[in-house]
Amino acid sequence: VDHPHGGGEGRAPIGRKKPTTPWGYPALGRRNRKKKKYSDSLILRRRSK
Repeated sequence: VDHPHGGGEGRAPIGRKKPTTPWGYPALGRRNRKKKKYSDSLILRRRSK
């Protein structure tokens, strides 16, 4: 199984619109927190920058 970024001659670019995981899913900006995480009730608002 080859990576979607792989192949090409020399230092080839990614060649797709967005970087992907080895399984072909988008790699950036993906939500990866569990829907029902136990600490959800403790988080009231987002931290300010």
